[in-house]
Amino acid sequence: MRVNLFPRSPLAAKIFIVLMLLLLLAGLYLGGRTVGGFSSLVFPFYQQLTVPDDVAVLTFHNDNQRTGQNLNETLLNTRNVNAQHFGKRVSYPVDGQVYAQPLVVPDVTLKGHHYHVVYVATEHDSVYAFDADQRQAVAPLWKTSFLHPPTVTTVSATDVFLKYPDQDIHPYIGITATPAIDLTTNTMYVVAMTREPGNSYVQRLHALDITTGKDKPGSPVTILALVKGTGYDKSKEIPSLVSFNSRQANQRPALLFEHGVVYIAWGSFGDTDPYHGWVIGYTYNGRAFRQVGVYNTTPDGQEGGIWMSGAGPAADAQGNVYLTTSNGTFDLDQPGHRDAGNSLVKLSTDNGLVLLDYFTPFNQECLDGRDEDLGAGGVLLLPDQSHTAHPHLLVGVGKEGRIYVLDRDHMGQFHSYPGPLQCNSKAETRTDIDQVIQELPENATGGFFGIPGYWVGTATSGQLVYIGEAGDHLRAFRVNKATLSVTATAQTPETFGYPGVTPSISSNKNVPGTGIVWVISPASCGGPGCAPSGAGTLRAYDATNIGVELYNSEQNFTRDRLDSYVKFSVPAIANGKVFVGTQTSLTIYGLLTS
Repeated sequence: MRVNLFPRSPLAAKIFIVLMLLLLLAGLYLGGRTVGGFSSLVFPFYQQLTVPDDVAVLTFHNDNQRTGQNLNETLLNTRNVNAQHFGKRVSYPVDGQVYAQPLVVPDVTLKGHHYHVVYVATEHDSVYAFDADQRQAVAPLWKTSFLHPPTVTTVSATDVFLKYPDQDIHPYIGITATPAIDLTTNTMYVVAMTREPGNSYVQRLHALDITTGKDKPGSPVTILALVKGTGYDKSKEIPSLVSFNSRQANQRPALLFEHGVVYIAWGSFGDTDPYHGWVIGYTYNGRAFRQVGVYNTTPDGQEGGIWMSGAGPAADAQGNVYLTTSNGTFDLDQPGHRDAGNSLVKLSTDNGLVLLDYFTPFNQECLDGRDEDLGAGGVLLLPDQSHTAHPHLLVGVGKEGRIYVLDRDHMGQFHSYPGPLQCNSKAETRTDIDQVIQELPENATGGFFGIPGYWVGTATSGQLVYIGEAGDHLRAFRVNKATLSVTATAQTPETFGYPGVTPSISSNKNVPGTGIVWVISPASCGGPGCAPSGAGTLRAYDATNIGVELYNSEQNFTRDRLDSYVKFSVPAIANGKVFVGTQTSLTIYGLLTS
């Protein structure tokens, strides 16, 4: 039987068309899904045009270039992200602080049902899977704990933070870094730290099935490593070896999953010696792990931790790995020497992990003396830039606040000041010593703890890089071929206290009116080593002009306020929702109507 969906009467047909247009406009305003199945009945092409495939967030800052952009967000836009239409949907309680960024996978089949799932890891050594679409806190879809009290417990902060009274992670340490998910095998890789009998401190890499939370066959593996070296903690039994110290190594940077290898990096617990920066790579074949690469930043020296305020190592299309190191021994400029403190390094992964190139600021010794380590900032790899002699760019910012734009193919290495360099003198402010593409002066935007964000932009705005430093505004810089604009093109009305903000960006590709920059502005915190007190604030800005705030969670604080704040926390945006981890919960924001 043939069904005619359109009325035969001319007047009725006009009314019908007007109603359909109104429904279409309403759907576009609220993100494209409000007309649901009715739209697919009347306009069979409608859902295909407005509702693309859901997008997963599988790693820190959305991709291995660490851009922070999600270009497939069709539900949220600059018209509906406001206190009237957008707000807190649900807050799930968890058993520990959420230092890791939440990860999101759509359409996961669990126990015969389909769910959009958000995954959260806590310092209580737990991993949760929650239904992302709920409006009230229900039981998790699954929860996995790596603890077995009283023998296997979390690590007390007082056991590992021994150098200074401040404890960056408190009161205990379990899972700190953001995990990584491989969707081809439905596997989540996560590192957990525990205290076990015999006063031993153990770190293990787990391969979890994202549908059950259970360890896969051959998982976990205990992390152990050795490198040849004469560092300050070399082995007493074999003086030519330096071993991985699972008690002193802080697995703060997010995990990187690239070309089938999980790369894990470590720094220190509040500079408590002895420590080094480590990167270790593992493959997993569904039955067992295999260690395939080990890199130590200072094998013949000391320190040089990798922490990057929680950002993960980045990777380019060839699989090369990029990261920054902190205060420590530097002698790469001397023939045959290997120590890479206060540097930005490029590691080849063709045969293990091998130093391929590097950049070290000319004033690295001064940075080391002032505790202004380059390693406070993560590494942003820009998409290939056409029509320029330097298509492969990298943006890095350290604790000093100086902004560097590097050619990834020729990173600049180290060039010393011509003559004696007096720290804190005018000579140290020079930007023409380092052999890089561009260098904006120190404190161009303030002290930095985090990672820049990148957005492809619109035809009008162009490509934009966002940098949010402590004590300053979040600023936007336009990408002009191989450089950034010398001054910011826009800035937020607000300034942000320590540790500043790390931006995440959502948009429907480069469609005008869809670009939004999201940050979590910090609670009160005095400076490095401090413990935040109070609630953070989720904020949203127009990505083309971040001087325009669209929403913040204090506008309707009785409904939307975050319960607390975790240092360096980063929001994740996917499928019309924003996910924020706190000290006690996972909070999900989204449109308040379906």
